[in-house]
Amino acid sequence: MSGYVLRRILQSVVVLFGVSIVVFLLARLAPGDPATLMLAETASPEQIAAAREHYGLNDPLYEQYWLFISRAVQGDFGDSLYYKEPALGVVMEAFPETAKLAIVAFLIAVGVALPLGVIAAIKRDTIWDFLAVGLSVLGQAAPSYWIGILLILFFSVRLKWLPSSGNYGPEYIILPAVTLAALLMAVLTRLTRAGMLGVLGEVFVRTARAKGLQEQSVLVRHALRNAMIPLITVMGLQLGSLLGGTVIVEQVFAWPGVGRLAVNAISSRDYPIIQAVVFLVSVVFVLINLAVDLLYGVLDPRIRHQ
Repeated sequence: MSGYVLRRILQSVVVLFGVSIVVFLLARLAPGDPATLMLAETASPEQIAAAREHYGLNDPLYEQYWLFISRAVQGDFGDSLYYKEPALGVVMEAFPETAKLAIVAFLIAVGVALPLGVIAAIKRDTIWDFLAVGLSVLGQAAPSYWIGILLILFFSVRLKWLPSSGNYGPEYIILPAVTLAALLMAVLTRLTRAGMLGVLGEVFVRTARAKGLQEQSVLVRHALRNAMIPLITVMGLQLGSLLGGTVIVEQVFAWPGVGRLAVNAISSRDYPIIQAVVFLVSVVFVLINLAVDLLYGVLDPRIRHQ
């Protein structure tokens, strides 16, 4: 088991190294001069040239990358070109808001999708099944910004029940979290339904029922547990995606998180912020994937034995 964990950690290091190269090159291939963008429009060519020299933008790309990666392994991504503060510190200030939004959205999606998928499976070809499948298809087809705008129009503008933007209290997270949870809720509902249909006819389920176990125990402890293997994979990947995919939702609801920070950094060509955001999200994503792989052995002893 320790050898497997070590191999996964080494693979994760290789992945992060590849991410560093891609992000470094893409950030610098984007059109626009960061020195020009961060200075006033009245800045002289001499001031722009001095700024480029100060931030090392005139150095060859390989020298810029070596400086970047040698500092990044120490947690130093340089100073933000816009905020004039350490980039990692700026990102870490915004990351808790994104993490809070992603976790609340994840809990909403799981809390709704699992019961809905189980009900759709045990009541196959009934109105409950058609309703669950229809909602999941709608959730996968509808863009998140469209769902967010509809929620704002209905609950904020028309009913005036919930605020439409910002983050000044617990009620401000409801609409963005529901918007972010819609896609994951749809995916998990269909996977739960398919997984339950696949195991409800298995021998161990019939044996559990023959022993006289309560139906709830049969469904939860036997059927749902065995159907959770593919669900755990999707949950882990989607949780990482939620952390890195809140850009549109944060823009729609003016949520002060990493996604909105990244958009502003891209607009101003703030390389240190962009690199710190992508690295932080990549590390979290890799750690979640590692945790998912280790969780397989808890759910299925055969995987642990292998």
